[in-house]
Order: sequence, then structure tokens, then C-alpha cells
Amino acid sequence: MSIWRVILAIILPPLAVLDKGCGSIVIVFILTLLGWVPGVIAALIILNNPNR
Repeated sequence: MSIWRVILAIILPPLAVLDKGCGSIVIVFILTLLGWVPGVIAALIILNNPNR
């Protein structure tokens, strides 16, 4: 996980997970709509997952 991905995940969480699949984008987008902090947390968790 690069520093640029972390910065992008903090500023615009759905854009940070674009290459992780459609499901990840939708989940992060919905969580971001519900509140910015849940979207950022979900994006950072998805980016930190070594299996994807």
C-alpha cells in the first residue's frame, strides 16, 4: 500500500479502491454516503488486505 493510495483513501475513498473490484467500490461508496469516516475505514481495510 503506497502513501498515495492512503492519501486518496482519506480524500476520496471510492477512488482508492477502483482496481479492487466492483463489490469493493460499491461497499465503500455506500459507506461514504452514510458517513465519510466509515468509507475511509473500509477503504483502508480493503487496501490493507493482502489477499486482493
